[in-house]
Amino acid sequence: MSEPRLTFVASAGRQCLELVAFVGSLVGFLYSAARTLFRRGFPYRIVVLQVYEIGLKSLPLTAIAAFAIGVVLALQTLVMLRKFGAVHYVAVVVGLSVIKELGPVVTALMVAGRAGSGISAEIGSMKVTRQIDALQVLAVDPLQYLVATRILACVLAVPLLAALSDLLGILGGALVGVTSGGVPAATYYETTVYYVTLGGLLTGLAKTLVFGLIIGTTAAFYGFATEGGTSGVGRSTTTTVVTSSLMIFITDVIMTQILVSLGF
Repeated sequence: MSEPRLTFVASAGRQCLELVAFVGSLVGFLYSAARTLFRRGFPYRIVVLQVYEIGLKSLPLTAIAAFAIGVVLALQTLVMLRKFGAVHYVAVVVGLSVIKELGPVVTALMVAGRAGSGISAEIGSMKVTRQIDALQVLAVDPLQYLVATRILACVLAVPLLAALSDLLGILGGALVGVTSGGVPAATYYETTVYYVTLGGLLTGLAKTLVFGLIIGTTAAFYGFATEGGTSGVGRSTTTTVVTSSLMIFITDVIMTQILVSLGF
């Protein structure tokens, strides 16, 4: 083999090993945090506060994004459906696209950008200012107090936001379908109810449980790994958003293939 090809193979192999090592570290970190859920004195009050911080404060961003996606999807779909005289099927396209893919994925990306970065910055700041060391001196487990609470809050908040995003996305599509497409409101509603089933809604929300787990774990992991002062906090925050987004896309592909194979 030529020298450039050998270099490329070695680089690719090294990157694969680094990826495996990263996934292993992330899983180990999640396992360590998950074990603290069953210890006495788990701070559920912190979980409630974090659900508020992650969920309610992310609501305006996710709501606007979901409604806009429903509007744009309906506008684009109407262009094609008019050619076949099937304008009323815009409700089917918008409804299924939103509940199965666009609602869950867009919600997760919005939460990763807003709340994930916030979690990473908060824990990273505590790391570089030695506040985490102070917690350990006070016999407070940082994994339980800082990590497990935020991961659990993400797992709870992201599905709730996604459910609301699904509703707003469908309403955005309905607004365009009724006003621009000329579809009667009753017809749009009946078509949506017929094709948008509970099973389809639950499969989309099932993805958001995994997305929430990814966001919370990745944000806390990079927060704990922060080094180098305030500049390190910035790097951890950026890395959290990029890594979480990529993992959400990859996980979505894998889960969609599994669900399709199972007939969902």
